[in-house]
Amino acid sequence: MRIGFIGSGAMASAIAHGVAASGGERDIVVTDVVPAAAERLASGVGGTAVPDAAALVREVGPGGLVVVSVKPHVVLGVLDQVREALAETGAPVVSIAAGLQLSTLTAAVPDGHPVVRVMPNVAAQVGVGAAAVCGNEATTEEQVSAVVDLFEAVGTAEVLEERLFGAFTAIAGSSPAFVFQLIDSLARAAVAAGMPKAQAVRIAAQAAAGAGTLARELAAEGTSPQDLVDRVCSPGGTTVAGMVALDAAGFPAAVVSGANAVMTRDAELSGD
Repeated sequence: MRIGFIGSGAMASAIAHGVAASGGERDIVVTDVVPAAAERLASGVGGTAVPDAAALVREVGPGGLVVVSVKPHVVLGVLDQVREALAETGAPVVSIAAGLQLSTLTAAVPDGHPVVRVMPNVAAQVGVGAAAVCGNEATTEEQVSAVVDLFEAVGTAEVLEERLFGAFTAIAGSSPAFVFQLIDSLARAAVAAGMPKAQAVRIAAQAAAGAGTLARELAAEGTSPQDLVDRVCSPGGTTVAGMVALDAAGFPAAVVSGANAVMTRDAELSGD
């Protein structure tokens, strides 16, 4: 399968490198308005750079995927440029642009053309991202599955109804910022106790990463995050004292409020 990237920014680079590292029979094609940038990415992943977006669509062909990885305000212009090439090849379009709904994307491509909307998150840049995937009515199960496989090269991917993308944005798209804030806050507490900041950040970040991995793996066995909290909280111990203090400070409610604010703003930006 050929995977084409229109744009060679951070997310495209992360996905392309993940695909290259995962092996398999996938050829990578790249184009960018800055040819040298396309050349660099293509060279780094053993792919091919082509001069423009239309040439990329034709190179990818009907059996591949065209990943539009440019800024959201540029996406519709790019789709207009490649409309004729899309009609010729039928190559599915994959959009990773925030805020552009399937209805808008579908209207910008030839009638009956497959389009898949993906919402990745920043951790894809280090191979542990989370992505939401949703195809339009013209997209086959095989095409959606191919997109899921693509994004699983840099983490995990879940097929979701588009109406749930706002919730996904809250718990996966924006939540890394919440976790970064948590890590920094924990580190500041350690700094106040005398620990150097850089060391405190390393330790808190490792603890957060480990907790996330443990929660994910045990969830597959039916163990909830609250079950894990209970396991860590020994009667009369240090952790339960911290949990009581967090509850009193409104920590759980604050997290829910933050997630709700993300969903509200996402709906406003999407025109819902």
